Amino acid sequence: MKQVYTTVSSRDIFRLKSLFGMLQTDAMSLNDPLARLTAEYVDEKMLADIAAEHAKGRRLFIGTAALDAQRPVVWNMGAIATSGHPDALELFRKVMIASAAVPVVFPPVYIPVEAGGKLYDEMHVDGGVAHQVFLYGPVLRPLAAVKSLGFSAPRRKGRVFVLRNSQIKPAWQSVRPLVRSIAPRTVSSLIKSQGIGDIYRIFATTQRDGGDFNLGYIPDQLDTTRSDEFDNRVMNVLFETGYKLARHGYRWQKVPPGFTRDATDDSTASTPAREKLDDDGPIVAPRGR
Repeated sequence: MKQVYTTVSSRDIFRLKSLFGMLQTDAMSLNDPLARLTAEYVDEKMLADIAAEHAKGRRLFIGTAALDAQRPVVWNMGAIATSGHPDALELFRKVMIASAAVPVVFPPVYIPVEAGGKLYDEMHVDGGVAHQVFLYGPVLRPLAAVKSLGFSAPRRKGRVFVLRNSQIKPAWQSVRPLVRSIAPRTVSSLIKSQGIGDIYRIFATTQRDGGDFNLGYIPDQLDTTRSDEFDNRVMNVLFETGYKLARHGYRWQKVPPGFTRDATDDSTASTPAREKLDDDGPIVAPRGR
């Protein structure tokens, strides 16, 4: 995990197309490098390991978004790994790549399906288009289903751990009065707001079903300023920060950001951003190089 997260750069993920190619095709870049990287690490052994864990009752789900249908799709990766289908590995890799295919920036992944006796190519992109983070749908009521089958509710309380791969607090940034500056800032703001909304939805679901809610995210005071999304300097800081937070006994946040238990309570839960990492305080990525 450390090798993949801290040593890759943009050239290991994508290649920008020519201006003509950007205007005439389905994305601004090619993800051939990411496909090669995925093939290097996601091999038959990994598939067998995931299948073995699936047989023990563990589940691995990955979300994508089907653009044609405007619907989130949740893939049971363990079921794919145990299927024994000759194309299982190829599909497994496709789903992983699709889950990271940010629309317009990266090309969609086309997955062949059959419906009504006809063959189609479903267009799948980053699951963040539908949900930044997901648990299970609010219409699914597992406790009610258990009781309807004549079983008593489980004695053990379910525990939910939400890892939000982002910072939560709004971050000030000077936006120039230009489309090329307004557009990315608008998208990033939308993604942040959607992610917080997803966290509240999951929290509401755990409250309804009696689950123990636990939230972790990138500390708000961490400086992740960078011009390149895959800047090794920042990626290493993020990795080391996460490692130190876990090593020192991570204090999970028990409620969503800004949530208070009642109208008279102005206090907030202790946030991961205030955790003590070491004697020198939290790691902060230096600006510039």
